[in-house]
Amino acid sequence: MVYLSIFTFPDAERETSFFMDLKRTCYDVFYPFRVLSRHGFERIDFEPVTILYGGNGSGKSTALNVIAEKTGIQRDSIYNKSNFYPDYIKRCGMHLEADIPENSRIITSDDVFDYILNVRNLNEGIDQKRDKLFEEYLDAKYSQFQMKSLADYEQLKTVNLARSKSQSRFVRKKLMANVREYSNGESAFLYFTEKIDEKGVYILDEPENSLAPKRQMELMKFIEDAARFWNCQFIISTHSPFLLALRGAKIYDLDENPVDVKRWTKLDNVRTYYEFFKRYEKDFI
Repeated sequence: MVYLSIFTFPDAERETSFFMDLKRTCYDVFYPFRVLSRHGFERIDFEPVTILYGGNGSGKSTALNVIAEKTGIQRDSIYNKSNFYPDYIKRCGMHLEADIPENSRIITSDDVFDYILNVRNLNEGIDQKRDKLFEEYLDAKYSQFQMKSLADYEQLKTVNLARSKSQSRFVRKKLMANVREYSNGESAFLYFTEKIDEKGVYILDEPENSLAPKRQMELMKFIEDAARFWNCQFIISTHSPFLLALRGAKIYDLDENPVDVKRWTKLDNVRTYYEFFKRYEKDFI
């Protein structure tokens, strides 16, 4: 499914025209101007899966953030946004084949890392409260408590619970179970599968971070199925050879000037992997 079919960025001529008309001279940085135009990156024609490939500083994340901002897709984490962002966004264009679903979102590495840290912090808080409940159980079970007024009613319930339950049952009754904490890779993979729903545009910025090769292959299959069966559209930036091999993906190579569309097997990063393993091919026999 393709909801967003075309996106255009201002070319060098339009950017120059903006600077000529600019009255503000106190700025040294005009980001995101002069990032994509220096590679001649002016237009994206989308497929159900479209990938932006390139080295650090090539503008992959900039392009994704600009697309998310222009389309109004929801996001969680803040990002590098300068005073000139609104001016740049006004000079971008887009064409929609269908309305972008409300559940569409951009997912960045920061979103995934924040999720992992939140689970850890939640479990740490639960563990601290559990220690206090152990002490509360012993105090209540062996106390000489006598109810003197209705103000003591809650304490009476605690004492009765402690005297009728084992320590573990007492704590379990009064405390929620720990949120299950997975490895970073498992948590990251679960985050993607929970956030990606049917009928949405999903912008993924280097989703391979924190994922081992096997998990990257699982994510690849998940994205292929979501695009094929769930009417999802994906716009992805990645270095991962597994994600670059996504079936039917259209890949823009931002390391080329001007930016060019390539097969995944022709990309420098993939060729490096291929040549490395080819060199040690006999070791795998």
